[in-house]
Amino acid sequence: MELETVTIEKLVYGGEGLARLDHRVALIPFVLPGEKVRAGFTPSKGGVLRGAAVEIVEPSSSRQAARCPYFMHCGGCHYQHIAYEDQLRYKRDILEEALRRIGKLIWEGETGVLSASPWQYRNRVRLHFSGGAMGYFASGTNAVEKIGACAIASPRIDATVRAIHEALPRIGSLDASVELFTNETTVQISSRDHLPKAARELFFSLGVSAPIEYHGLRVSAGSFFQVNRFLVDDLVRAATAGATGEAAVDLYAGVGLFSSALTAGFPQVTAVEMANSAARDLEFNGRNSASPWHAVRADAAEFLASLDKPPDFLLADPPRSGLGARVAKELIRLRPPRVCLVSCDPATLARDLALLTAGGFRIESITLADLFPQTYHIETVVHLAA
Repeated sequence: MELETVTIEKLVYGGEGLARLDHRVALIPFVLPGEKVRAGFTPSKGGVLRGAAVEIVEPSSSRQAARCPYFMHCGGCHYQHIAYEDQLRYKRDILEEALRRIGKLIWEGETGVLSASPWQYRNRVRLHFSGGAMGYFASGTNAVEKIGACAIASPRIDATVRAIHEALPRIGSLDASVELFTNETTVQISSRDHLPKAARELFFSLGVSAPIEYHGLRVSAGSFFQVNRFLVDDLVRAATAGATGEAAVDLYAGVGLFSSALTAGFPQVTAVEMANSAARDLEFNGRNSASPWHAVRADAAEFLASLDKPPDFLLADPPRSGLGARVAKELIRLRPPRVCLVSCDPATLARDLALLTAGGFRIESITLADLFPQTYHIETVVHLAA
């Protein structure tokens, strides 16, 4: 493969650096803005070139040595080569550019940033097993890259990963995926795949399959919960602080993390969740809370369509696909005076905000919550007013 020397213009969402070669966009992972790199390229969809750097000719002052020996191989991290304060700055730039480019939104306010320790933060990981190997999927593939530890996993998760790695010879060939979730006291281990007896015995010796308690809430295997153990409280405060009134709605409520906090400011809280496991936990947690909430198992758009009166405050934490046109349309019809949108994808956030602002909502604040240090993922909390 012929090598070319290019200069990286910026980082883009997805963990790659953007350069230009022969008037075409070229994307290269594990680089930094301003760096000059030698790379080999192959064409991909849309005429974009995909590259791999073989030499950093002129490194950035933000470049640092990666802490983890599996970095650039396992697919779990994308930014370990970047000093953490610079990771935050680049993520803020990526977020604001997505709002401008996709949503045609010019945010003139200050984008706040929530951050904590960038290591040992994950309370949940998914391990993949193939043959005698255990690890994460390499980026963009289903190929298992072996790991024996994880620098961004919590201490209890990391210890469990190490124990499984050491025991691999005893359980033999295994083709499955296993999820680990912990409150740092107990590890919940679950899998939707058939596991041979030796694997089941190993996993049951290291953890449980039953629900565990986290943040005062029951969390079953398969139920969504925020992954950054250091920022759970800060994220909840950023989304709910100061919100008061008679009635609040929590859309895509999961097991009730935001619902629980909303009961402090609202005598009537309605929590809406569609996914079966999370909905069961939401109902259980609502019944057993010191300040109960009303749990509804329903599609978000259909639930909103059933309302004639807007709540005083509406919080939505949708999946990566975002609110979408149907939910945005119902929000515009109802016009709750205050809305908080918690998003895990800048592109779908930009599209949702474009719809809501065109429908009369005004952005009051934007906060980047760095729930995923060392990776390209971006969580954002946006407050809007009607």
